[in-house]
Amino acid sequence: AGDPTIMAERRRAVSPATLAEHLRLTNFGTTTANLTVWAQVGTDLAGIDAVRSGRLVPPVPPARHDGELRWEGDHITVSLRCSPDPDTAGTGAAGAELGWHVTLPPGGSFLIDLAARCTQPRSATFTQTAAPPGPLWTIPDLPADRHDLLAANLADLEALLLADPDEPADRFAAAGAPWYLTLFGRDALWTAWLLLPLGTGLAAGTLRALARRQGDRHDPETEQAPGKILHEARSGPAHYGDLRLPPVYYGTIDATALWVRLLHDAWRAGLPEAEVAALLPNLVAALGWLTGPDADPDGDGLIEYAGSAHGGLANQGWKDSADGIRHADGGRARPPLALCEVQGYAHAAAVRAAALAEAFGLPDGPGWLDWAARLRDRFRASFWLRDEVGPYPAIALDAAKRPVSGASSNMAHLLGTGLLDPREAARVADRLAAPDLTTRFGLRTLTTTSAAYNPLSYHCGSVWPHDTAIAVAGLLAEGRAEQATSLAEGLLRAAAHFDGRPPELYGVLDDGPPVRYPSACHPQAWAAAAMVAAVLVS
Repeated sequence: AGDPTIMAERRRAVSPATLAEHLRLTNFGTTTANLTVWAQVGTDLAGIDAVRSGRLVPPVPPARHDGELRWEGDHITVSLRCSPDPDTAGTGAAGAELGWHVTLPPGGSFLIDLAARCTQPRSATFTQTAAPPGPLWTIPDLPADRHDLLAANLADLEALLLADPDEPADRFAAAGAPWYLTLFGRDALWTAWLLLPLGTGLAAGTLRALARRQGDRHDPETEQAPGKILHEARSGPAHYGDLRLPPVYYGTIDATALWVRLLHDAWRAGLPEAEVAALLPNLVAALGWLTGPDADPDGDGLIEYAGSAHGGLANQGWKDSADGIRHADGGRARPPLALCEVQGYAHAAAVRAAALAEAFGLPDGPGWLDWAARLRDRFRASFWLRDEVGPYPAIALDAAKRPVSGASSNMAHLLGTGLLDPREAARVADRLAAPDLTTRFGLRTLTTTSAAYNPLSYHCGSVWPHDTAIAVAGLLAEGRAEQATSLAEGLLRAAAHFDGRPPELYGVLDDGPPVRYPSACHPQAWAAAAMVAAVLVS
């Protein structure tokens, strides 16, 4: 066979809103070549929810408009321009076929550029920040290996930074790629909180972005309520089987308390007082939701959720999968549910809000402290169980106000919230240290003795780096430095199996290495942020 004479060089460039294809044909032969280049183009405009669930979406027929091809969806438009214009163009239900008749003399080249642009409603679109106005964190002096590990995870976080379109200087961390590349209240708040040792810049942007979207009315379909912090915001609705989420969705029981906690802790970490003062009206609104009937609809003194009546999330804490809250016999806990960690978050929020009230001259502080004391008493009387290892707080109270049995990692989130007295905190720490929960690579989400245990489940036995990092921070706050260091070293040990950058979650089977969950986000914001706690503690 003779030498090839026509070289085709194809390059692709991707930015947040565009996809560009560049095709260069070069004739290295000694005779003129006559070619026809064909390109088939099409899209189904499928959202990331359809991709994740494997749902087939039919292609969208294109239309010609002002010299370009255009695909229109409910919440998205994609347009395609070609240079040069094709010599032939045929469109149909499945897409378009474009053709160029090319004459290439010896040594000649021909270039075809195709540029696709995506546009979405500005009010629902968050943009990546290509040129941050300044650093959001400062890396302390560390040994070289620890510095490199931290720098790699901070680079992942930088790649996940998004800007608020209403105030582009305010940045926050998207939850994770590829499935959750948008604003999630809980994820963004925990990520910013874990990064406070490195600076308050991310906390400030996160607090303000969420405050701009704080609930101001009752809307059953979106589960919005006055003072409530949102769960997630997308450019369009998301469908996962029977799960139907509106573009802006407030179905979270914990983000409001976590927002208050972050505001206080960022203030203590050095957030300027003027920036804190600007958010005090949002603080008062958040406490209004937290201490009122929207968060405690049956008036029993505990924070609870009933699940969505409009196709939203059945579980609304951080373990928000449909089967994430289980009894020890494997049965699903029936809502309304009062999660144990949410009571801790709420207690911490009320106490910290009272400290802010005293510092900034708000009159509400004593009432918030009284409310926190009543919550503490109610929790102590309702949540404690005992198994063969020892006493522990139940993961939740179910619809009948029965404690949901089976030790879980959720109890670790109570440490450092002030909800537990020293004796109770010691019991939680001891229960977490048992081998049914603690592994060489972090903290299991559920005890191995539960009938629901599965090391590669989403929330019933897997290990989540952020969950372990929260336990590390709580143990330190309760004076259990040795146990905190051991868990932090487990995170570092696990990270070594993932090139130093842990995924969203992984499984731990017996004495083997950690196994990545098949559809885990990677990078994932609070997993990367967990490395901050692990590196600084170990």
